[in-house]
Amino acid sequence: MNGLAEAAGSFALTRWVSRKSRADFERWQAGALRRFLDRDLPRAPFYGKAPACLTDLPVTDKALLMARFDEFNIHGLTAAQAWATLAHDGRAGALTVGASAGTSGNRGLFVISEAEKYRWLGTILAKAAPDLVWRGMRVAVILPQNTGLYDSARTSHLIKLAFFDLTKGPESWRGELEAFDPTVVIAPPKILRHFAAEDFRLRPKRVFSAAETLDPVDRPVIENFFRLPLDQIYMATEGLFAVTCRQRGLHLAEDSVFFEFEPAGEGLVTPLVTAFRRRTQIMARYRMNDLLRLSKEPCRCGSPLRCVDEIVGRMDDAFRFTSPDGPILVTPDVLRNAVLKADRRIDDFRLVQTGPESIEFRLAPTLPTDAAVAAHQAVRALLEMRKAAATVTLVRAPLPLETGRKLRRVECRLEPAR
Repeated sequence: MNGLAEAAGSFALTRWVSRKSRADFERWQAGALRRFLDRDLPRAPFYGKAPACLTDLPVTDKALLMARFDEFNIHGLTAAQAWATLAHDGRAGALTVGASAGTSGNRGLFVISEAEKYRWLGTILAKAAPDLVWRGMRVAVILPQNTGLYDSARTSHLIKLAFFDLTKGPESWRGELEAFDPTVVIAPPKILRHFAAEDFRLRPKRVFSAAETLDPVDRPVIENFFRLPLDQIYMATEGLFAVTCRQRGLHLAEDSVFFEFEPAGEGLVTPLVTAFRRRTQIMARYRMNDLLRLSKEPCRCGSPLRCVDEIVGRMDDAFRFTSPDGPILVTPDVLRNAVLKADRRIDDFRLVQTGPESIEFRLAPTLPTDAAVAAHQAVRALLEMRKAAATVTLVRAPLPLETGRKLRRVECRLEPAR
């Protein structure tokens, strides 16, 4: 099957599955998962044989995957070979190698086949823009680095795709982006906000936030500028995990990923993912570092795929303290809400745990003093309520656009808990 046929087949499958009832979908998913466990998973040396059931497999994570990279892909490509390939052109024969931006300073690798690239293209088009694809699309992808993953889109006469390198700064490609006149824009929320602040001349039909946590404070600014609802694409090195539907429900990609969830407290969960449509690099019971709040209700669109109410942030960015009652964890959403609810004039900040008992709270010098004081007191009150032993230092300093790293308004710089 050629590439575009793979994409068309994946597009059709994704649309077909979305019309099933939840019960019918779960039966279909169980069959697809079983075929993956029997046929694809044993080809990776780390596993070697099919398990009786998914939960018989060990939980994996980035550290294990990177340490034994060659055992998780069916071609035996080592991490060293993959990094060397990436430094050249990202091609290892018929395979494409890519890497994450390294939010935590620990970059992850992925390797995919040509067929998988086209299946990814068909899937994301079916989820993100099924109504636009047949009219022709100009897609602007604005991310810190390009990968061969997007090459498949360039082979279709229906899609014109342009990549804009975030690390070079928007000022270096503003004219080119405006001349491209994209119908679809995919970018981190900080860049979408920058477009609003600098009044970029753009008129897309759809705008997607991607690659960073979308904070509630960003959405109205972006939506008011583009005069469009802001959609999301939740994707990582490990795969495509969720896309917003036309009813604004953020649906998990359960048609290609089986999700298990581990409780993280405060009504949040962290996912274990099994990508049952990937055949080159095996991802099974892989622990993500993200904190999700799942929706309790089905979406109005009628899709059987479950929804996520919020991608809260990273488990690594939960603040950790000691208290008279023992160790405590304060998740990013709780800290973020404390700041934003203190004063409506606050639309940006940085809250960083720099030590076991120290927090730096950075606000722009242009913010009125009473708003800064209110937010400072709100954070301190939250920690006192939780009996956390911590000092919060308020710093008034500019909050410039950083294009070389992901925006993390709430960030823990302690070593990860073991």
